[in-house]
Amino acid sequence: MKQDGIKNYLLVFSGKGGVGKSTVAVKLAIVLAKKGLKVGLLDADIHGPNLALMLGVQDKEIFSYDENRILPIEINKNLFLISVAYFIPNLDTPIIWRGPAKMKMIERFVKDVEWGNLDWLIIDSPPGTGDEPLSVAQLLPKAGAIIVTTPQEVSLLDSKKAINFAKKLNLNIYGLIENMSGLECPHCGKIINLFKNGSVAKIAKQYKIPFLGAIPIDPEIVISGDSGKPLAVDSNSKTTKVFLSIANKILTKK
Repeated sequence: MKQDGIKNYLLVFSGKGGVGKSTVAVKLAIVLAKKGLKVGLLDADIHGPNLALMLGVQDKEIFSYDENRILPIEINKNLFLISVAYFIPNLDTPIIWRGPAKMKMIERFVKDVEWGNLDWLIIDSPPGTGDEPLSVAQLLPKAGAIIVTTPQEVSLLDSKKAINFAKKLNLNIYGLIENMSGLECPHCGKIINLFKNGSVAKIAKQYKIPFLGAIPIDPEIVISGDSGKPLAVDSNSKTTKVFLSIANKILTKK
C-alpha cells in the first residue's frame, strides 16, 4: 500500500484523548518542513478532523483528476495536507461511520492522494487503539510511530496500552513524548508542575523505548492553533527548541 515517492511514514497517536496529539503532529510537521524536508499531513481522525482548522486552510477546496486521484492542500512548498474535513458540508457535520467506512477512507488517503515525493508522511490518528490506528498499521506495516501522553496517571495508564498496541502490530516505535510538561510562570520564570514530573520518562525506560522529550504548557501554542497560524515558529522559544530536539531524534533514529 506504500507509495513509491514516500520515504517515511510516521503515525502519531495516543492512548487517551485531550493530550495534545494533533498539536504535536502539526508542530512536528512544521519543524520538519522548515528543515527543508517535504512533509505530508494525513488527518486520520475521522470523527474529529481538526488539522485544516489548526493550519488555517479549512476554507480551501480539494481537487481530483484522473479517476479520482486527489490533490492534497498545499500549505507551503514543503507541507501538504489531506483531511476528511474537505469531504463534509461543514466542520459542524458529524461523521457517523462504522469501522469499514473509516478504513476505506484512510486507505483512499494513503493510496489515492497524489502526495508526490515526500520525506515524511505524518498521520494524525484519533486517540485509543481502535479502527483508525489499526487501519494505518495494517495498510502500512512496520510504519514508524510516536506516542503522546501527559504526566497524569489516567493518561499514563492508557499510554501503556498504546505502547503494547504498537509492539503487537510491529510498528517501529520512535518513542514517547510527554506533553503539557510544566508551566513557566510569566512573572518569575519558575516552572510549575501541574502534573507529575518525570513519570513519562520512567515508563519509556520501563518499556525500553526512547523518551523523545517533554513539551511544556505554552499558551502561544493554543493561540496559534486556534487562530490557524501555527506556521510562525519562533526559533528562540523553549517550546520550539523542544520540537527541534524531538525532530532531530526522529531523523537520527530513522
